[in-house]
Amino acid sequence: MEQPILLQAASSDALLQFALIVIVGVIFYLLIFMPMRKRQKKVEAMIAALRNGDKVITSSGIYGVVSGVKDRTFILKIADQVKIEVAKNAVAGLQGPEENP
Repeated sequence: MEQPILLQAASSDALLQFALIVIVGVIFYLLIFMPMRKRQKKVEAMIAALRNGDKVITSSGIYGVVSGVKDRTFILKIADQVKIEVAKNAVAGLQGPEENP
């Protein structure tokens, strides 16, 4: 027995909708998640490579020089005789040569 034409059209329409959802998901992954992952790995590598004397900027906008490295934190010298302890993930990046406060 043959299936009615209406049932065949409904099943192919559902398959097309499912395929479109999968395609949109793949595009979303390629445009959003892959670059975000690459950026996160780059930041993690930069934080792991920080040593005493490196000039950094925190995510809250504090400029400082790394004066100590602990397991989960850095000691930043932000002024003469002023040192603060910040979480490693609070470091946003290295200071560029033109970024001297």
